[in-house]
Amino acid sequence: MAPSRRVVSKRIQHRTHVVDGVSLPVKYYKELGRRSMRISFGKKAILYRVPMELTAVPGKEDEMWDWFKKSIAKQIKNNPSLLHKYEIKSYKNGEDYIVGERKYTLRITEDGYRKSLRGQIVGDSIFIQIPFGLESQSRNKTIKTLLSRLIAKDFYPSILRRIQELNQQFFGLTNIKKISLKYNTSNWGSCSTSGNVNLSTRLLFAPQAVIDYVIIHELAHFFEHNHSHRFWAKVAGAMPDYQVYEDWLDTHGATCDF
Repeated sequence: MAPSRRVVSKRIQHRTHVVDGVSLPVKYYKELGRRSMRISFGKKAILYRVPMELTAVPGKEDEMWDWFKKSIAKQIKNNPSLLHKYEIKSYKNGEDYIVGERKYTLRITEDGYRKSLRGQIVGDSIFIQIPFGLESQSRNKTIKTLLSRLIAKDFYPSILRRIQELNQQFFGLTNIKKISLKYNTSNWGSCSTSGNVNLSTRLLFAPQAVIDYVIIHELAHFFEHNHSHRFWAKVAGAMPDYQVYEDWLDTHGATCDF
């Protein structure tokens, strides 16, 4: 058997590509041993890998960057939600904040004596107190974290009730031990062998039918801890058109975030 070809990354550049006013972070890799260009969408940036040998050819690097821009434009046209994947949200006092079918008003105050976060939901208002003078990115990250926790607590009773309804209607499980609703970017939900169901708070931005699909998906894992034909048959038994909601998450999932 021939030895596998090893690609060694030699140089990384951090670039920005602007599309429709949105700045997309790009990690630009020049790699020895690479034979082709490749684009992938990472968690924090678009990853663009090119053969280092080609970048030494006069004019070739500009040509490859033009190819990158055209390829990104095509992918965003086919999947507009990619444009929002790396968009940094900002939060303003007094603005409306919509999650699913609920609308809140943000009430943000900055306290020069406060070193920790504080927040609560009262009626339709979300009150948030943060330390004074936080740098913009840190401020937005801090508010995002607190929003996820507060809104998870506000939605938890209705999510719990919906899980119980779908379980009673389709599965009849008696061994669900714990249900958690917390921020997670690696998946929409998970089910442990010990009987715990975890759902991402990002789901709260999706239509109810999509939330139902993820709940059904995780409950079906109590019977099949895999994605075998038997598992998908279990899902289809409860939701025959589940593929519609899988596709919705693939297309619009990047827009579901705090």
